[in-house]
Amino acid sequence: MRSKLVTVRKVLSRVVAALAATVVVSLLLPVAPASAHGQLATSTPLKGTVVREPLTQLALYFTEKPASNAHFAISGPDGSRVDNGWSYGEPKRLDKPVTEYFMVNGVFEPRLYHTGFPAMVTVAHWPAKGRYTASYLSVASDGEAVRGEVTFDYQGPGKPAPAGWSAPTAGPDPALLGQAEGEGSSPGATGSPVAPTGTAVDDPAGATQEQRDGGFPAWLIPALIVVVVSAIVLVAARRRPAARGASTADRRSVGGAGRGGAATRKPANPTRKSGNRAGGPARRGRR
Repeated sequence: MRSKLVTVRKVLSRVVAALAATVVVSLLLPVAPASAHGQLATSTPLKGTVVREPLTQLALYFTEKPASNAHFAISGPDGSRVDNGWSYGEPKRLDKPVTEYFMVNGVFEPRLYHTGFPAMVTVAHWPAKGRYTASYLSVASDGEAVRGEVTFDYQGPGKPAPAGWSAPTAGPDPALLGQAEGEGSSPGATGSPVAPTGTAVDDPAGATQEQRDGGFPAWLIPALIVVVVSAIVLVAARRRPAARGASTADRRSVGGAGRGGAATRKPANPTRKSGNRAGGPARRGRR
């Protein structure tokens, strides 16, 4: 029973060691890049900031022009919408460039973009102070969905709605929803930046490719993890039996030496005792 418990303990310790090694390797190795394109680069106002003046428009800057049927909405603190349509704005140079990854011949290649293409969303009114949310849904030139939201806190004065204005209720265009739900299903559509032949690709929506760096194969990370974990398990499996054998040999040698020493010491005692017995009568004889 004890041997079974020891075996189970050893197996569990190896499993824990393998899992720990996997976690360490996954943290140390670079994460596989996402292949999202046309992502949001920045916005005015920025996410999480405080707005103290009633803006007439919000600007959402993307790495390529949003689709013509893109959907934008702004919700106030009570959940009601305050947006009143959107339009394209003038591109601007980004303060911080954005990196996007493109798959070319099975390798992710990063491209750096310095230009933002804005969607200018009109704000009809500011009914109250509190948290506002600007949400967006579009489809990139490679067919992938571009969606998300920007939240901020409004602490400025109230601004009434224009006469005759009513909150919009229309949702995204059905065609847009269909494309977004099938994101990535038709790479190469509408000038997809995914180039299977490794040739140069025109940047989507007029965006300029600022920089291209060497990429790395997408399968490299899981392969390295498997190799490292396998090596750790094999080394542990080889060292443990050797260590057990060495400790057993040491115990045997120590026990043998102890028994041999005891056997050597035993003959010495009778000699001293016999000498005493022999000496005893002699001393008595002299007296």
